[in-house]
Amino acid sequence: GKEITLLMQTLNTLSTSEEKLAALCKKYAELLEEHRNSQKQMKILQKKQSQLVQEKDHLQSEHSKAILARSKLESLCRELQRHNRTLKEEGVQRAREEEEKRKEVTSHFQVTLNDIQLQMEQHNERNSKLRQENMELAERLKKLIEQYELREEHIDKVFKHKELQQQLVDAKLQQAQEMLKEAEERHQREKDFLLKEAVESQRMCELMKQQETHLKQQLALYTEKFEEFQNTLSKSSEVFTTFKQEMEKMTKKIKKLEKETTMYRSRWESSNKALLEMAEE
Repeated sequence: GKEITLLMQTLNTLSTSEEKLAALCKKYAELLEEHRNSQKQMKILQKKQSQLVQEKDHLQSEHSKAILARSKLESLCRELQRHNRTLKEEGVQRAREEEEKRKEVTSHFQVTLNDIQLQMEQHNERNSKLRQENMELAERLKKLIEQYELREEHIDKVFKHKELQQQLVDAKLQQAQEMLKEAEERHQREKDFLLKEAVESQRMCELMKQQETHLKQQLALYTEKFEEFQNTLSKSSEVFTTFKQEMEKMTKKIKKLEKETTMYRSRWESSNKALLEMAEE
């Protein structure tokens, strides 16, 4: 190429072999410096790749629920790691080859300059390829981040929807609790009313029993008097008629009291039964 032609022209202008050797050494030193700069640039790219891996791990720890995004990031990480290993292996291999070539050039300066130019062209081509691959990886990472942001937005909408559903459930639960409380209060009022009704029925029943006992005592007394009057029937028929009428009235009154007593007893038993059912509930 042009550089080789210039180098050959420069060597031709030199008169001694020592000067030509010095010129070749200087050119080799320049090539070696360019090689070192390329290695430094490769280390910078490796550091950037390492930072990308750390950022990917940080995103994984904070967003474990985003399974799809995590899977894609892990896939990208594995791809970056494979690429990084490839770069490392190529770098080591290239460094080894360059070292061998450097030793060979140092011990054998008679190696043709065409081989050196070919190595430079290959090196430049590989650097260009690496830059292109890094740009493609950066673009893919950008797309993955955009997809992850869309996923996060979708998750936020789902969370808001779930929150609204929970609020609706809480409102329905509160309404049901209020209805239950109202039913319990109504149940307690009915229970108090039935209890009061049972106490009143029991009191009336006891009162009727007392009246029934009293009337039975009076009936026994009147029966005894009736037997006495029956013995003296011949003495006063008018008194007997009056006594008989009183006996009939007393009998009707006793029957009425027995009927009322039965009615109150039935009401009292019904109230007790209702109270027992409410207590079981």
